[in-house]
Amino acid sequence: MKNKIDKGLQSMYTPLKSFTYLASRNWGIKMMNFSARMFNGKKIKGLHNEERFIPSKNGGPDIRVRIFKPLNAKGKLPLLQYIHGGGYILGSPEMMPNLDIIKQFIEKRPCIVIAPAYRKALDAPYPAAFNDCYDTLLWAKENADELGIYDDNFMVAGHSGGGGLTAAVTLKARDTGDFNIAFQMPFYPMIDDLQNTNSAKEMTSVPVWNTKSNKKGWDSYLKDIRVNNKNVPAYAAAARNKDYTNFPPTISFVGDMEPFKDETIAYIDALKQEDIDVKFKLYKGAYHGFDAYVPNAQISKDAVKFTYDSFGEFYDKYMKL
Repeated sequence: MKNKIDKGLQSMYTPLKSFTYLASRNWGIKMMNFSARMFNGKKIKGLHNEERFIPSKNGGPDIRVRIFKPLNAKGKLPLLQYIHGGGYILGSPEMMPNLDIIKQFIEKRPCIVIAPAYRKALDAPYPAAFNDCYDTLLWAKENADELGIYDDNFMVAGHSGGGGLTAAVTLKARDTGDFNIAFQMPFYPMIDDLQNTNSAKEMTSVPVWNTKSNKKGWDSYLKDIRVNNKNVPAYAAAARNKDYTNFPPTISFVGDMEPFKDETIAYIDALKQEDIDVKFKLYKGAYHGFDAYVPNAQISKDAVKFTYDSFGEFYDKYMKL
């Protein structure tokens, strides 16, 4: 399978398999999350950094959030919620490369970024992470004046599991009207718990996230639902949604050598069928997280440029300032 990988990504093909190994085992997941906590509170130079604990609306513990603002901010700014990745089982707002992603969004267009440290599935399965992310935006709307944000037009973005949560938050916002999403950016999102597409089944030996680690992520996230023999709701796995009317404009990309390829393409196609404005790219020979783990490869640079150029374009087009 390595010979199908983009040449610029091949050098990290074998080293990154250690991550894949750890991400499919409980002890490895716990070890990586312990390591991630050492970076809690890490700051981004050149920005105003804040850490707060905000109340849950669903009886959960307070939610730790990071808030980042331009130093020279004057007046109100749009809000972008950035939801970090990690297959629902790993990560934090400060874990590599999330702070760099946040900084680049703010540098591309003036905005305030809020990043929730949502609960992880080994300790708190669905709906914990989803509720934490959704409650963060409800809190932001209620505290818009204090935060210095517009309360009527949010942006939501995330990679991998964070992309899945982005799609789920966007879906509920569409359903309830609790707040408006100007546009969403679910990058290579984890949205299909059924895992029966060709890419979900065939990517058994790719690095970072493969068929086995994908099963581990979903088994952990949906544990309570499956134990209680309940149906999986679309807020848990956004690919289960069948109604794509009135969705916001969407930016996404995915590699063709990762489990999420087929489900991402199906999601984008469903949006296009409803005439939703979509910007999407498929990167040939790219495995999961290639843009973050091999940033110097040309294909990664292309994906990063696509991300922020598309963000700037949609910001200018859809943010009502």
